[in-house]
Amino acid sequence: MMKPTRRQALALAVSIAATGAAAPAFAQGYPAKPITIVVAYPAGGDTDALARLFAEKLATRIGQAVVVDNRPGASGVIGSSFVAKAPADGYTLLLAPSTFSIAQLVLKTGGSTGYDVLNGFTPIVQAGTLPLFLAAGSASGFKSLKDVQAKGQSLTYASPGSGSPMHILGEMVNKASGMSLGHVPYKGVAPAVNDVLGGHVPLTYITYGPIAPHLAGGKMLPLAVADRARSPLAPSVPTFAELGYKNVEVTAWHGLFGPKGLPPEIVKTLNGHMNEILKMPDVVSKMAVLGALPLGGAPEVLAKTNAADFERFGKIIKELGIQAD
Repeated sequence: MMKPTRRQALALAVSIAATGAAAPAFAQGYPAKPITIVVAYPAGGDTDALARLFAEKLATRIGQAVVVDNRPGASGVIGSSFVAKAPADGYTLLLAPSTFSIAQLVLKTGGSTGYDVLNGFTPIVQAGTLPLFLAAGSASGFKSLKDVQAKGQSLTYASPGSGSPMHILGEMVNKASGMSLGHVPYKGVAPAVNDVLGGHVPLTYITYGPIAPHLAGGKMLPLAVADRARSPLAPSVPTFAELGYKNVEVTAWHGLFGPKGLPPEIVKTLNGHMNEILKMPDVVSKMAVLGALPLGGAPEVLAKTNAADFERFGKIIKELGIQAD
């Protein structure tokens, strides 16, 4: 076989160098147009508020507009399906709450959602966690979980909806405690909290943000938190484990996803920006108002959380017969 001439070798080296430079060039040119963050729920909720906060910060960093597109319906399935079918070019993303992992498990349609929750998306970053609390309205007179258990057979609790993480937590507490609190589902957080404030329902399982404004005046009182450790949002509130309720741990979260097949360079770019955004003091403080704690980290963190919730809550949902409306 003939050895390549010096000129041929030089041409080959230039060709290889040009090929190697092509991949980073794509990432360096991204984004070249506005990005859309889809929220699969109505405007005004915590997912929507976080999406708009992140969109504002991300737009400043990348020099392109970042818009939030609300596509509510079917426990988040409509918006999630839209992103699953979008081009994997980094211009259509999904900010999803932890309901994303379990929506297809609680739907009465038998789980047919048109997308694969584990393999149909590209995880980018787990933005934050939201501790779940059991809270009582002042009209109930409850000061502790022991008070609730004393009357637990005749009580009800509110949740933001059937099949929500709050509903799952409520049924887990029922099982662990032997109580049979009746479930009263609402279409969202606001109406659930309003009925607890009005004394129509004594208790609710809820994130911290919606009840925080009502704590100082004594209109509501958090009785327990479903995290492994006490929450920095409310350090005086004991965990269910501390109160003798074992294996009652449910933490809500938000994650940023792209369609399946999102190029690694784009994932790296978005993940890097989001991790920096989550360290900003004003972002941390605004997330706290919403009852969220920033997390961040590698895309694998979100992937593992999503898969773990799908497996764990799949078993609980089947065991307890939980379904969405």
